[in-house]
Amino acid sequence: MARTIDNWTEPQMLTEPTWLLAARADIGLRELPGAPTAPRIQRMLADLGAWWRDDETPWCGVAVAAWMKAAGIALPRFWMRARAWADWGQALERPAHGCVVVFARQGGGHVGLCVGEDAAGNLLILGGNQGDAVNVRAFPRARVLAYRWPPGRELPRFMQLAQGSAAATTGEA
Repeated sequence: MARTIDNWTEPQMLTEPTWLLAARADIGLRELPGAPTAPRIQRMLADLGAWWRDDETPWCGVAVAAWMKAAGIALPRFWMRARAWADWGQALERPAHGCVVVFARQGGGHVGLCVGEDAAGNLLILGGNQGDAVNVRAFPRARVLAYRWPPGRELPRFMQLAQGSAAATTGEA
């Protein structure tokens, strides 16, 4: 059954990639304001062997790495850097449900997982550090640097992306 999350209606899927299931389990996770760090983000960092343990450092790459690791998938060498995901795995010509999408942004990049598109053609991305939380946000396709699929996994069958809506991204770092 479909559910509504943060103004986004999640389509019912018959099967989903295991890394996407891991990501969905973190929807709603938020940074803690100030010095304390959210315990789940600290666990992600510890499990990945990070040398830092705070959620003030951009953590979109950390979230994607944690979800891929939970699915038993090899990570890029510099998994903490959003743009490092642009050379990882297998290149896709267009987005597919569950693929990793790497975006350009002023001052760096952003990375998340594609879960659909909105009526305007923006990609709906489930990601971390989107407004300091794990959620689904709409991103313009013009910002896309790469669509990637995990190494060693069968390439997806392309079909129309699920239609939905989500708030436009207002900040990711």
